[in-house]
Amino acid sequence: MIKRGLLALSLPFAGIATAEGLTLQLPVDCTLGDTCYIQQYMDRDPGKGFTDFQCRGLSYDGHKGTDFALPTRADMAEGVDVIAAADGRVRGFRDGMSDAGYSADTADGIEGKECGNGVVLVHPGGWETQYCHLKQGSIAIRNGQEVKAGEVLGQIGQSGRAEFPHLHLSVRQGGKPVDPFDPDGTLTCATPGDSTLWADTPAYTPGGILEVGLAQAIPDYADVKAGTAGAASLAPDAPALVVFGFSFGTLEDDVVRLEISGPDGEVISRDTRLKRNHAQAFRAIGKRRRGSAIWPTGTYTGRAILLRDGIAISTADTMIEIR
Repeated sequence: MIKRGLLALSLPFAGIATAEGLTLQLPVDCTLGDTCYIQQYMDRDPGKGFTDFQCRGLSYDGHKGTDFALPTRADMAEGVDVIAAADGRVRGFRDGMSDAGYSADTADGIEGKECGNGVVLVHPGGWETQYCHLKQGSIAIRNGQEVKAGEVLGQIGQSGRAEFPHLHLSVRQGGKPVDPFDPDGTLTCATPGDSTLWADTPAYTPGGILEVGLAQAIPDYADVKAGTAGAASLAPDAPALVVFGFSFGTLEDDVVRLEISGPDGEVISRDTRLKRNHAQAFRAIGKRRRGSAIWPTGTYTGRAILLRDGIAISTADTMIEIR
């Protein structure tokens, strides 16, 4: 998973000038590409389709912010702070909504409150930053309070219209949405934008492996997203050995390669070609234990690799003991 040594292809932004008026720092107390990642960017397509600022697919139609996500709900439970991206004043906040996330069962209860628990900061020059989907009970500010960049506002949660734990950061000037990765709006697919609001622009990662785990059966997807699917260890008589991979930002024709190796070498390896784009995806393969045979004791490694056009863009490993 990301926290277990993700190797990912990322695209840095060297030499881009910072736009005047507002400078942002990372709004979450985590390390991108290590303990958190960017799931979705602002939609730059004015029509019914969608595209992010790299003319790729990490967005959805009408998305007006940047989503800083955690791999699993277990990471959310541990607590990751949301921090002010710039000096400002608290214009308003909401707390008290549950972190149940968005589903058909919760839709009616969040209508009109899609941001969930959130904070709005105002900044000089007509700028605003809005922080959505914070964890219930975590809001650490009050209305009218002056805050400094880096000051804790709350924690990442899954309140409101959120299908995974993340912070949705919106940036506005004069009430109009602004993409912090291209605030001057000059971006085209042929000519990238030449400005940014970020003091240190986050590298662009076009997809990756969030979680890899080993288990004795194919886990439920809900357990994978919760971060509880992987076994800490297995017995020699486990009915099967299964490796699963949880990924984000995958595209049609991407390949997810899953592997298990043990004390006697390779146990299983298989490539799965994806048939469509996925914001998040889960794949698993396994091998059954035969008859009265047992698995050799020792260390087993599970690996998940995301390949795009034949190139590995993300790799993650995990290890367990069979004893």
